[in-house]
Amino acid sequence: MRNPFPPIEVLSAESLERIHDGSMRILEEVGLEIVNDRARELMVHHGAGIDPKTGYVRMDRGLVLEKIALVPAEFTLHARNPVHNSVFGGNHINFTLVASPPNCSDLDHGRRSGNIGDFRKFLKLGQQFNVVKMFSGYPVEPVDLPAHTRHLDAYMDFITLTEKPWHCYSLGNGRVEDGLEMTRIARGIDADQMMNEPSITTVVNTNSPLKVDGPMLDGLMLMAEWGQPVVVTPFTLAGAMCPVTLAGALAQQNAEALGVIAISQMVRPGAPMMYGGFTSNVDMKTGAPAFGTPEYARAVLAGGQLARRYGIPYRTSNVNAANAPDAQAAWESEMSLWSAVMAHGNMIKHSGGWLEGGLCASFEKLILDMEMVQMMHRTLQPIEVTEEDLALDSIREVGAGGHHFGTSHTMARYKDAFYKPIVSDWSNFETWRDNGALTADQRANALFKQMLEAYRQPPLDPSVHEELTAYVERRRGEIKPAW
Repeated sequence: MRNPFPPIEVLSAESLERIHDGSMRILEEVGLEIVNDRARELMVHHGAGIDPKTGYVRMDRGLVLEKIALVPAEFTLHARNPVHNSVFGGNHINFTLVASPPNCSDLDHGRRSGNIGDFRKFLKLGQQFNVVKMFSGYPVEPVDLPAHTRHLDAYMDFITLTEKPWHCYSLGNGRVEDGLEMTRIARGIDADQMMNEPSITTVVNTNSPLKVDGPMLDGLMLMAEWGQPVVVTPFTLAGAMCPVTLAGALAQQNAEALGVIAISQMVRPGAPMMYGGFTSNVDMKTGAPAFGTPEYARAVLAGGQLARRYGIPYRTSNVNAANAPDAQAAWESEMSLWSAVMAHGNMIKHSGGWLEGGLCASFEKLILDMEMVQMMHRTLQPIEVTEEDLALDSIREVGAGGHHFGTSHTMARYKDAFYKPIVSDWSNFETWRDNGALTADQRANALFKQMLEAYRQPPLDPSVHEELTAYVERRRGEIKPAW
């Protein structure tokens, strides 16, 4: 999917440069708290300095700009099935499923803790939607599995239940090493090919304000060594972890993102990276994160301008703070999605299923979101005008019959004429009579269950499956719990 329209720019050229300058001064005069000895030594080796009072690592703008200039403006993420390869950068758009909520819900069983059964249901649904290009995290956390080996089961499910690119968690080297090796086995390639073909992603979040923890940096550096893309995303909530003004929040977001991206290029020049924006505001009465607000939409659009200024692919999100798949969820998601699309986001995370500010993955919300995403997909297709479309014969035919429907011109184009919705397709009177009183979430509930029944597992070479199983069982015996 490509966005053929120019991006919306909410910052003037002067304001954009002011935010850039502000973020450079943050890195030069304040610095980042780098909680990783190897990363600190690497940064100092490349010309950074240590603030003697705070211990923060400071970088001058020349060093930062030199390193981030090495990031590719575009890269291809390779899937187990090449049909699902995806391009990130330019005007390419890639929608992903919701990622990482600890809870999930549906109308039948209510809200519950994440579990491996629901995790697998979300994977099966994501495999079937052609607008879902990849999985950018666990659709819901399977908390019923042991924490120290949970990732092995999740990775195995990504590989066997889907054939699209997926995501490992950057929580130290272990989870990343397992993700890299299992991806390599699944694709049937050697290490050299893997290092030259991005095949798996991860996200590194900063601990705003200005702190980057050790396990995240371990994962970042290992991914960079292997030439795999990392999405660097500060979690900057205006009024909580960053200044309450949008300009101040964006300057801090920019400083944190560029500072960490620069580290990746110190590890391996040219390693693919993504600039992540997640700036929003908090409710100043409660301190709760707010999403899908005008401030969030403006920050998303401004984040796109910043990413384009540096020529780095851009990650943003479809988010909301609603507690149910209701009207609030719809309008906040619509605000998020449109701003993400018109900011020319290349990876739009949480595009289907996010509720409660990220605390819950909803099966019904997934279906409703996919409806919106498919509508956007259709809307972004340019209108092609041909002489045949404007033929006077079709107008005369209407004049003779009194209406368009039923004319030969209309019927010849009927199947491709209009967008066909997901949850509103009532093909006959009986269906309308039976379902007409149902709300959108009730229809979505029926549809996700129909899709689960229709799911067919994609094929996987038996020898690959055998090798993966042996790897998982070996690693399960090697990994010890932290307690």
